[in-house]
Amino acid sequence: MGSTSAENHTGVGRRDLIKRSAALGLIGVPTMGFLSACASGGGGGQDKAKTGKKTEKNPLGVNDTAQMEFVLFDGGFGKEYAEDAVKVYEKAFPQAKVKFSATQKIQSTLQPRFNQGTPPDLIDNSGAEQMDMGVLVGKNQLADLTPLLDAPSYDDPGKKVRDTLRPGIVEMGQFDGKPVWILYYAYTVYGVWYSQKALDSLDEQYPETWDQMLKVCEKAKKKGMAGWTYAGKYPYYLPFSLYPMIGKVGGREVLDAIDNLEPGAWKHPAVKACFEAYYELYKKGYVLKGTPGLDHIQSQTAWAKGKALFLPNGSWVENESANVIPQDFDLAVSAPTGIDGSDKMPFGTIWASGGEPFIVPAKAKNAEGGMEQLRIMLSEASSKNFTAKVKSLTAYNGGTSGIDLTPGLKSGVAALEKAGSNVVNPRLQDWYVQLQKEKIGVSGIGEMMAGRLTPAEAIKKIQGFADEAAKDTSVKHYKHQ
Repeated sequence: MGSTSAENHTGVGRRDLIKRSAALGLIGVPTMGFLSACASGGGGGQDKAKTGKKTEKNPLGVNDTAQMEFVLFDGGFGKEYAEDAVKVYEKAFPQAKVKFSATQKIQSTLQPRFNQGTPPDLIDNSGAEQMDMGVLVGKNQLADLTPLLDAPSYDDPGKKVRDTLRPGIVEMGQFDGKPVWILYYAYTVYGVWYSQKALDSLDEQYPETWDQMLKVCEKAKKKGMAGWTYAGKYPYYLPFSLYPMIGKVGGREVLDAIDNLEPGAWKHPAVKACFEAYYELYKKGYVLKGTPGLDHIQSQTAWAKGKALFLPNGSWVENESANVIPQDFDLAVSAPTGIDGSDKMPFGTIWASGGEPFIVPAKAKNAEGGMEQLRIMLSEASSKNFTAKVKSLTAYNGGTSGIDLTPGLKSGVAALEKAGSNVVNPRLQDWYVQLQKEKIGVSGIGEMMAGRLTPAEAIKKIQGFADEAAKDTSVKHYKHQ
């Protein structure tokens, strides 16, 4: 799952989210029994640290004198938030030495250590040199994080860690169901981004049905403003609003069938209705002229300058476009507009998910220490510290009270509150990166939105790509459990 540096700045993959100050990360660690049972793949390995005594304050049984090594991806989030969390660990275990380092070269630095059986205890596996998660899982090189999830949370011993996390975080760390191999620390909200000021100037509210959407776009057009723009060169940004719209119209099961590469999944009436709706934006001239030739930065800049009203994107856009978004822009995000009242899910249904993947290697010397560091990071104090410093939510479900939230972050929190349990998390973008980006995104949806394919032609083409991927034996296939 390594990516090029160009892809890092444009992609949908998790490492991309991070590079843009966008994504999320968590950390996990396993029990000794599991570690010794599963320590396969790689060289001779290292002696495990003896397990410490489990107490109320040390529920994972961390050895209070053993060294703990933590390697962080040095990306858009910086390293200060992690260094602050390390200080808490050192205070709890004053006799333990913590070896902390940050690098952008995760794979070239750490893959040899995995092969030798001497990996660190906790890794933020992110960035352009992210190690392929599927390969690590397949070679039994990761520890099961269930002990961390079942441990008492840092702030409330009456609650397990898993009960303090945002929707979808636990499931995202699973491959083919149980167990949990990865924990994502940040939390990205995907949707339709706009200037509340611009919407107010049209005397309109955010549209909940497609008829209303077309009416708002027509009004904007009359005032010299396009309804929409998007990253035309990287049209796999369009799914950030299109996929949750499909889920809203047809129900979660439609997105699950698409993720599962089921035959005919793209031929569902909900897909047809949503593709036709988006195509109407093109046909009626509501997309900013020249959009298919714009990259993500150019489209975001045009939008920030008021040339277009709506932009499908992720919550990193606030940080990434900070230098072009005017002070009085009043940045906001909404869940996607639906078709009408017959949609299966309510308005507010949104895509939100984790990024910044933290892992504990199966052959970690001090796995309990790595898990404990993650448990600390999932406390309210550490979560608030991260959000205040990097303008991103964390996987911890809360941690925003008392922080002066930026407009986009405040709007994202409100959108999540409105969604409640109606949060969807399509997995194509992390299960089948090439299929999602180059084939569905560029060759399918991108061609349709540029007017070079009809919705029916785009659906047929995309179904063909999905069928090819389903038959490709060189690709590991995953399914919703």
